Amino acid sequence: MTQRIALVTGGTRGIGAAISLSLKNAGYKVAASYASNDGAAKEFAKVTGIATYKWDIGNFEACQEGAKMVTNDLSGPIDILINNAGITRDAAMHKMGKDGWDAVIDTNLTSVFNMSRAVLDSMRENKFGRIINISSMNGQLGQFGQTNYSAAKAGIFGFTKALARETAARGITVNAIAPGYIATDMVKAIKEEVMKIILSGIPVGRLGEPEEVARAVLFLADDQASFITGETMSINGGQFME
Repeated sequence: MTQRIALVTGGTRGIGAAISLSLKNAGYKVAASYASNDGAAKEFAKVTGIATYKWDIGNFEACQEGAKMVTNDLSGPIDILINNAGITRDAAMHKMGKDGWDAVIDTNLTSVFNMSRAVLDSMRENKFGRIINISSMNGQLGQFGQTNYSAAKAGIFGFTKALARETAARGITVNAIAPGYIATDMVKAIKEEVMKIILSGIPVGRLGEPEEVARAVLFLADDQASFITGETMSINGGQFME
């Protein structure tokens, strides 16, 4: 079988880095995109051997060009897309400016359309594709100070279901993953007293690990996961159960 090609947005740090590395170790050709941290991307590429690419995923044309670069460099179409990239610009609604709203919606939600659109034609032509969208538990729960983030992450669920219906007959599955509190650098920087409160609300009593999210991605990306589409997999230690 031809080696599958996977693209992970926001794939050089945190959860994205774990996903990129897990895919590579599982035998996929992997490309990781990033937005701004050149130093981290360079070090990631050096350590892992994974190709890295820099573009603005909130920009439609940039995503089209980025997908073409990956396709040319890795000598084949993108079979698996992991829409992982995201940012926060937290503020209570009455203090949130339009810039904070636009930045989060563009990066966390519009990017999912941009990147999916960039790979969809080739997936349809090849009658195979896996699109896996990394949402968040806060898109299910809502979170104080995150109307922008929660709205974007909740939007991913609707996008996932609608696109899953459109593409199922073409051998393309579209699923979402909703992580809870995962032990990334950002989460581990939370003040100790706040972390105690967070952990008290997680039934398993600990943070999740990035690799635990990556294992779910590997499962959904597999050729044999073809009967799972339009679904959301929650990875939150039991903090939110539907």
